[in-house]
Amino acid sequence: MNEGSKKTIKTLCFAVLGMFTFSFALVPLYNVFCEVTGLNGKIELRATSNKNIEIDNGRDISIQFVSHNNEEMPWTFKPSEDNIQIKTGKYHTATFYVKNTTRKRMVAQAIPSVAPSNAAAHLKKLECFCFEKQELAPGEEALLPVRLIFDDELPRSINSVVLSYTIFDVTDYNDIEFAQRNGDYHSNHEMEPSI
Repeated sequence: MNEGSKKTIKTLCFAVLGMFTFSFALVPLYNVFCEVTGLNGKIELRATSNKNIEIDNGRDISIQFVSHNNEEMPWTFKPSEDNIQIKTGKYHTATFYVKNTTRKRMVAQAIPSVAPSNAAAHLKKLECFCFEKQELAPGEEALLPVRLIFDDELPRSINSVVLSYTIFDVTDYNDIEFAQRNGDYHSNHEMEPSI
C-alpha cells in the first residue's frame, strides 16, 4: 500500500470517529442552544419556585392547546378546551383528557413546547402532568391538570400562544412481564404485542 492510500485511510478513520463523537454531542449542544436563544419553545419540566408572581392588572391573551400522539402511542389524548382566554399575571388551570385504549397497563410521558418560541421564557407552571410519567390501567381514563401563568413581561407583540404536548409510550414492558409472572399483575390484564 502506498503512502497516499495510508494517508487517505487515516483521514477517513479520523473523520468517522469525529462524526461519531459529534452525533453524541448533538443533544446537549441543542439543549444549550435552545436555552440560550429561546428557540424551539422548549420549556422547563419542573414547577416554578416563584409562586408569588400574580398581579391584578394583566392583559388578555389567547392560548391554544394542541395535543399529538407519538406514532407508537395508541392512547386518546386531547385538551378539554382547545382555546382559552386568560390574563397575564394570573394563574389558570387547564386539563387534558387521556384514556388508555389498549388492554395492557401503559406508562406515558408528555413533552411540551410553546409557540412563538420567545413566549416560553415567560411561561411558568405551578403544576403539570408533563412533570412526571402517567400510568394508566387498561381502559382507564383521567383528566390531567396543568396550572400555568404567563408573566406580565410577555412581549406586547404576543397576543396568542400555542401550548403543544406530544405524548410518548415509555412503558417498560420487561417490568410488566415480570410482574405478570410473579402474580403482582391482575390476571384479567393480558399483554398484547406493542401497537
